[in-house]
Amino acid sequence: MFAECKKLSNPMLYWIVRLALETGMRRNEMATLRRGQVDLKKRVIHLRSDDTKTNEARLVPLSHHAVDVLDEAMNKHIRIIDSDLIFWGESRDPTGKRQPYDFTTTWNTVRKRVMLQDFKFHDLRHEAILRMVEGGLSDQEVVAISGHKSMQMLKHYTHLRSEHLVARLDEINRKFLSR
Repeated sequence: MFAECKKLSNPMLYWIVRLALETGMRRNEMATLRRGQVDLKKRVIHLRSDDTKTNEARLVPLSHHAVDVLDEAMNKHIRIIDSDLIFWGESRDPTGKRQPYDFTTTWNTVRKRVMLQDFKFHDLRHEAILRMVEGGLSDQEVVAISGHKSMQMLKHYTHLRSEHLVARLDEINRKFLSR
């Protein structure tokens, strides 16, 4: 997926896919993301309540990879001066204001090229959240990052992989056997 996205003449889809996998942010949260919401030094994104599905503001911590992606998108690539959107599109609304980058067609083309027709953009969020859980973050930490309103909603995303659970059980057994 990453290799196909990198081949595109416009790097925005690559940045968006990487950011989705690093942060678990929703599609619309990234589409409406503006420069003033990103603090690369503190490594956080400030999502405003009107930018989130749950209408609750939150801070999204950024991995080093996410910082690299945002730094490239914001500082090391040709920028337009008539919008502070990070992922800006060519289309404009009736007032002439630039709209967010609409990557639906490009996303569908890339999915077909890599033979993942059933793979939805939202699946990147699932994968990001699963990685957080499997990486050892607590449910409370994951909820704070992902913006889920409840632990019940989080459970829809955290169907742990059997292989990971087997490895964890082996790790626990090794600790007890070494006593």
